[in-house]
Amino acid sequence: MNQKNLNQINSFCRISLVSVIAVYFLILVGGVVRSTGSGMGCPDWPKCFGSWVPPISVNQLPNDYQEIYSAKRVEKNNKFVAQLEKLGFKEKAEEIKNDKSILVEQEFNPVKTWIEYINRLIGAVIGILVLLTVFRSFPLWSFDKSTTILSVFNLFLVLFQAWIGSIVVSTNLLPWMITLHMMLALLIVCILLFVHFRSHRLIHPTKSITDKPGSLFGILVIGFLLMLVQIIFGTQVREEMDVVAFEFGNLLRGEWIEHLGLVFIIHRSYSIVLLGVHLLFFVKVYKFTLRNVSIFKWSQALLFVIFLEIATGVGMAYFSIPAFLQPVHLLLGTLIIGIQFVILLQLNSQRIFKLEQTGS
Repeated sequence: MNQKNLNQINSFCRISLVSVIAVYFLILVGGVVRSTGSGMGCPDWPKCFGSWVPPISVNQLPNDYQEIYSAKRVEKNNKFVAQLEKLGFKEKAEEIKNDKSILVEQEFNPVKTWIEYINRLIGAVIGILVLLTVFRSFPLWSFDKSTTILSVFNLFLVLFQAWIGSIVVSTNLLPWMITLHMMLALLIVCILLFVHFRSHRLIHPTKSITDKPGSLFGILVIGFLLMLVQIIFGTQVREEMDVVAFEFGNLLRGEWIEHLGLVFIIHRSYSIVLLGVHLLFFVKVYKFTLRNVSIFKWSQALLFVIFLEIATGVGMAYFSIPAFLQPVHLLLGTLIIGIQFVILLQLNSQRIFKLEQTGS
């Protein structure tokens, strides 16, 4: 491989890594949006109150602005319902049509409006970064077509994610749409991590540094799937919390936990299972892996982040759900998925390498 190819691969590695970091930053900001109740700070999309730069005072809006934007959202939702019906999702379409909460329009709040607006600006920057990732992947086509194809696919996924974001707004933060929005963000992260890892391997080939990578891979796959389920439980807990917070008028935060249902109990207890699986994984890594290799270091980071995630969950449960811990808890949960995925890529590479060596 000549120097030009090496420079092209290094360039792609850098931009794909920057894109991953940017997506995680957006997840953190999205958590801030949720914890501050700013999700409907802008009632329309992609503009905010019909402008590319949102207002700072209600005096800049017409007197009937709530009716105006409520009507616009109803119009958009009717189109979305028609699309769902054509795709065969009639139950979800009926759910949206019969959900009267979608029609509730919030009063203008300049702080919440600008929090949501900044969230959208960061999302636009990430779109540009993903587009740049695609552009930097084209020179790799001659020797690694999969990286280019996946990068292009990820761009379309980001555009789809943006559209889903607009539906989240038009449906007034419909719970299952928020969950879908989160899962798509994790998929985008994993694809970016995969193409970054794949391009990095073009320069740094796999070496045998781990015993029994197949066994370690199997344990972590279980941990990865369990963590995905835990994140879904977490989004459901968050949805219940939104309902409780509304009932309490966003006051008496110390009383919210007591009014959460069975999903919260499952979510809380489930963390013990997750911790047990990952402790088992770390013990196995300690036994079968050298101390100075990346798999061992990533495994240490994984266990540390899991402990932090549990600590923030305990902090919310016993200290009246501090608003600043909510986005941190969300970020740590998604970070666990990313670290798990990186380790899985490394272990799978080790597993394939060993099979090739055995076959030869």
